[in-house]
Amino acid sequence: MSTVNKQPAMFQMLGGLGRWCLQSIEKFGDAAVLSAISLAHLFKRPWQGKHFMLQMYALGVGSLIIMAITGAFTGMVLALQGYYTLAKFGSESLLGSGVALSILRELGPVLGALMFVGRAGSSITAEIGIMRVTEQLDALQMMAINPHARVILPRIIATTLALPLLVSLFDVIGLAASYVVGVELLGVNAGAFTGEMVAKVIPMDLYAGWLKALVFGFLVGVICTYMGYRAEPTTEGVAQATTQAVVVSSVSILILDYVLSSIFL
Repeated sequence: MSTVNKQPAMFQMLGGLGRWCLQSIEKFGDAAVLSAISLAHLFKRPWQGKHFMLQMYALGVGSLIIMAITGAFTGMVLALQGYYTLAKFGSESLLGSGVALSILRELGPVLGALMFVGRAGSSITAEIGIMRVTEQLDALQMMAINPHARVILPRIIATTLALPLLVSLFDVIGLAASYVVGVELLGVNAGAFTGEMVAKVIPMDLYAGWLKALVFGFLVGVICTYMGYRAEPTTEGVAQATTQAVVVSSVSILILDYVLSSIFL
């Protein structure tokens, strides 16, 4: 009897897993098609230059403070923890290079993207979802304005361009904060700190971080616009879509970071 009772439960579990995989593949394809249709309007008139700039300001400038704070405290914590770790081996002079490589290659793009998702990605999904609830997207179509070109495209381009710039700010502030903590507070030699940083950091480290930020920005734009555009036209649907957008974007960033890191190393 126990074997007979276990088989239906196991089949149900496998069936549920299969349905989840099929639904995920379907949503992935839907998001890819929606993004491709929207990006196709990039070279079509009327150009959306004004809306690009508005979204760059709203998403980029609006995220400056949170990015600066995150970068500063990330650099400070790295310098503090790195100093006491390296001090056990008598290698305090390597603090600058260790902090720089950690921020430029990994923590800058990843933490910057996660902060960007929480601040800008959630607002994109909520805004488009509210436009769906209030039938503003339908009104745009009634006025012969393509919502893919007016609503989705500017946000995808804005996130793709804004995140690398924000990550660059994150890197600069993080390195400056680590210098203050390492040199001014912990007493690391200033020449050794900066000299090791300059000697160990190569252009590929910068390019790897910027490429990650570019890919993460595009990913955030695609996921968040899709979640908002396909949200159920209810307040509960918008709230659920916003939560899902943040979760899916964050997990996708972490997974993609591993893939990109394995390529660059």
